Amino acid sequence: MSVRTPDPDWNPDDDPAVRPPANPGWLTDLELAEVRGRLPLLYVEAVPVRVDGIGQVTEAGVLLRANSVGEITRTLVSGRVMYGETIRDALFRHLEKDLGPMAFPLLPASPVPFAVAEYFPLPGISPFTDERQHAVSLAYVVPVTGTCEPRQDALEVTWMTPEEAVSAGVAAEMEGGRGVLLTQALASVGAIR
Repeated sequence: MSVRTPDPDWNPDDDPAVRPPANPGWLTDLELAEVRGRLPLLYVEAVPVRVDGIGQVTEAGVLLRANSVGEITRTLVSGRVMYGETIRDALFRHLEKDLGPMAFPLLPASPVPFAVAEYFPLPGISPFTDERQHAVSLAYVVPVTGTCEPRQDALEVTWMTPEEAVSAGVAAEMEGGRGVLLTQALASVGAIR
């Protein structure tokens, strides 16, 4: 007996005859494109920060990377949450992927984000845009204590004072409206007024 909740246009003959992949957390490029066109995807984002001895933010880290059309932009640590993965594990995986294994992030004791950002493919619905998809992102401020050496597609991590990080110039370089998210992050920890 199936307990599957059927889609409106589903019929019993539609069940796939193909076995699921060995690692269901990963999608092929074709599967990802199809899913992006039909469902919102869950992401995590992190603003890496350096803190002083009493826990006040002294610097914020922003990634420099080349986007899909070859433009150099600034962004935050971010990535998808895989099927079966906890928010904490996804956050740690993306921090390590973007900042390197020696960054030593201090994950929050509670996985409650400072903000939930909703990205839409069309501008104007929210301050955040992503032309590929509709995505929902849980955003965190994460102190890092180690050495950050970006991996994957990040070119460098630029450390800035909170005031520099929320400047109009940096916001203009941030992709998808992430300058707004960076300002919200630093305001949530009292680093800016």
